[in-house]
Amino acid sequence: MLYGGRSGEHEVSLASAASVFASIDRAAYEPVPIRIEKDGRWLLADRPPTISSAAEVIDEVLTDGIRPRGGREVFLPPRPGHDTLVLVDRRDGRLDGAETVTALTGLGLDVIFPVLHGPYGEDGTIQGLLELANVPYVGCGVLSSAVGMDKSVMKVLFEARGLPVTEWRVVRRRAWMADRGGVSTDVESALGYPLFVKPANLGSSVGISKVACRDALAPAIELALQFDHKLVVEAAVPDAREIECAVLGNDDPEASVPGEVLPSREFYDYHAKYIDNDSQVQIPAQLTDAETADVRRLALVAFDAIEGAGLARVDFLMARGTGRLFVNEINTIPGFTTISMYAKLWEATGVDYSTLVDRLIHLAIARHAEKQELKTSVF
Repeated sequence: MLYGGRSGEHEVSLASAASVFASIDRAAYEPVPIRIEKDGRWLLADRPPTISSAAEVIDEVLTDGIRPRGGREVFLPPRPGHDTLVLVDRRDGRLDGAETVTALTGLGLDVIFPVLHGPYGEDGTIQGLLELANVPYVGCGVLSSAVGMDKSVMKVLFEARGLPVTEWRVVRRRAWMADRGGVSTDVESALGYPLFVKPANLGSSVGISKVACRDALAPAIELALQFDHKLVVEAAVPDAREIECAVLGNDDPEASVPGEVLPSREFYDYHAKYIDNDSQVQIPAQLTDAETADVRRLALVAFDAIEGAGLARVDFLMARGTGRLFVNEINTIPGFTTISMYAKLWEATGVDYSTLVDRLIHLAIARHAEKQELKTSVF
């Protein structure tokens, strides 16, 4: 189990991983906790995470600061082999303070379960490393992970498949720094107000702002640029309902019943998701049979559009007055606590949490086995 990571969603990952460790079938699996610190170090953790909500993790950090946690450093060699992970010992072995690294022993793993949200985990980087190591892993591959993380590329593919998306524009740091006024004018003339400003490569609503007027546009762009060099600006859907649908499978995926998020704030931002605990969900969502079928169908098209595998959650916006539906985004490693929407949607569809974890692991092993049948040489 890989969790933590170099991301603004580090705390969310700890809570997701804690739920998986608490629920996994210990008669079938021996879970190994590998924690990736915010500085990028991989540690074989002394114990699995136990805090089951991001709000608890955040409260602990705000109250006590970031406390050191135990573990032995490991790394994953980028080559096929029996030792998936290598434990290392770092010592100050020279007068100039340079470290010497001594390999201690190897650790063979059957499958990797990345429970990593955001950059350096959900964006294809970890998936690329695991491909080099030729290790089975849960979830989407390199391409679909990268596309699912980048909201602008994602929308290009969605539009190519005929999926309904809101009007949108890309803003890059260089263009903003060169001509703030010109960028602001272009955005508001193309999209109008209200609109949303989002980092292109981040999740959990980190750095997202809803903007109602020009005076608020520049601060929103400055905030989002703290997290990414590329932003997506989207026209707001009037009086939007937030509908979500979970997808599970490889070549023949299934879609769950849809659910609706009832945010405690103006929109479902980071505080509404993880801190104030006042947001509610309604599963199944109050939709007509035709609307439900449409959500499930579009979720599968979105999953196929990015060549998804294993799991994803597809988020929709529905205009309350007209019922018009828009695909907002796809999340290739959605929040995975027992109370997260992905798990709750499947529970309402008839798949409990432990069974869900088991199916994801088997999907990973099956996909890896198919890859091993491919030739890597013409001779």
